[in-house]
Amino acid sequence: MALSVEERAVTALSLPSADAARWLRRYRVCLLLGDATALLLAGVIAVQARFGASAGGVHGLSYYGVAALVGLAWLAALASSRCYEARFLGSGPEEYRRISNASVHVVAAVALVCYGLKLDVARGFVALVLPLGTVLLLLGRYVARQELYRKRRHGRCSHRVLVVGAAGPAEDLIRQLRHEPLAGLQVVGACLPGGGGAALEVAGAQIPVVGSLSTVVAAMTEVRADTLAIASSPGITGEALRRLSYELEGTGVDLLVAPALTNVTGTRIHIRPVAGLPLLHVDEPELTGGRKVVKNVFDWSTALVMLVLLLPLLLGISVAVRLSSKGPVLFRQIRVGRDGSLFCIYKFRTMYADAEQRLAELAAANEHDGVLFKMREDPRVTRVGRFLRHYSLDEFPQLVNVIRGQMSLVGPRPPLPSEVEQYEGHAHRRLLVRPGCTGLWQVSGRSNLSWEDTVRLDLQYVENWSLGLDLLILVKSVLAVVRGSGAY
Repeated sequence: MALSVEERAVTALSLPSADAARWLRRYRVCLLLGDATALLLAGVIAVQARFGASAGGVHGLSYYGVAALVGLAWLAALASSRCYEARFLGSGPEEYRRISNASVHVVAAVALVCYGLKLDVARGFVALVLPLGTVLLLLGRYVARQELYRKRRHGRCSHRVLVVGAAGPAEDLIRQLRHEPLAGLQVVGACLPGGGGAALEVAGAQIPVVGSLSTVVAAMTEVRADTLAIASSPGITGEALRRLSYELEGTGVDLLVAPALTNVTGTRIHIRPVAGLPLLHVDEPELTGGRKVVKNVFDWSTALVMLVLLLPLLLGISVAVRLSSKGPVLFRQIRVGRDGSLFCIYKFRTMYADAEQRLAELAAANEHDGVLFKMREDPRVTRVGRFLRHYSLDEFPQLVNVIRGQMSLVGPRPPLPSEVEQYEGHAHRRLLVRPGCTGLWQVSGRSNLSWEDTVRLDLQYVENWSLGLDLLILVKSVLAVVRGSGAY
């Protein structure tokens, strides 16, 4: 993979893509302006809420000035926490985590400065501006990300990626990247050991093969790539990879190396230097212990509070179901829980009373692959039931299952015994944790997912769950339900 003199010259002149640099620069400026606006708004609201029209000051500086200084310090903390670095923007929770960390640092800095300089800053002002600023920052980043997602759905504002590696691993990596288009990594070409030839057909797309392992930089110039993703290949040795990283220094190109181990989140992976080698240490999935106890307490208490608050809505739905057709209000069905235990799941009835008897005659109309039965225009669903399903209102009685310890708020989809009988390979690992009222499958497409994707997402959750991930999934579930996307 050594590069020729000609390729080095091309590197200095043509990499990375000017288009990529332009949209990324604009996005960063928008984020900076949005963050400044959020902090300015938080300061004004805090001053008005605490002092009203007669705002005082601290050592001759008005509280509006104090708010401005706090905002400037906050922006500096965001920059030092690398909240504007490209690799943390637009996907994953890392961007939000860094903003939260920067906000914690600002809180600590304000406390230390006030104590050290003996500044008599109104506690009410501090108690308002700091949490409000954090919330507005996170909200602004979320809005900005949704706008970025909108553009990426139309093929804009994405990094142009060249994948390098052996055919099999390269195809797997391309398939994964194409499966997550909102991550902003658009594959525009591939370099394989054999060089040019027939294009790779991956997930219904033709990916051109534009070079070999020895012409990587020239290939990047040809396809105007700004990101290089390395998949495993016998021809890519550690020395060759190091030389390539040297050649790309100063070009602005992002170099990504895909490990052979997939579907493992960063919380379980640590770099462990041994004899000068950066080895990956992979922790085992945490299925028991203190964190599990915290999850159980959170599930039980949250479900209980939700059940009490939603009681009027549940009573209204019960009346609507009773009036829509003959049959019970609740639908009861045996499902498989943790470690294969059986339990009775509760839902609001959305089908006519003879739905189970009519299933056999509709089997040929199944629109789902694998072991699930799904049908967009299922004639067994009542009119009220269709509305309940569209907004997942039929799932609320499962809060009772959560309180009884049979389910979790977030987890794998609760399967039928007949589905479990058809499990193959590692699909049984879905039963290592309690099934959930919602999960990664819920926020990633719901009924539109294939059986393979459903299993993959459930296993990904089992292997990498955390309370932070649960909270993120719950928020995304609310948004998915409000949009009614992927439900039928």
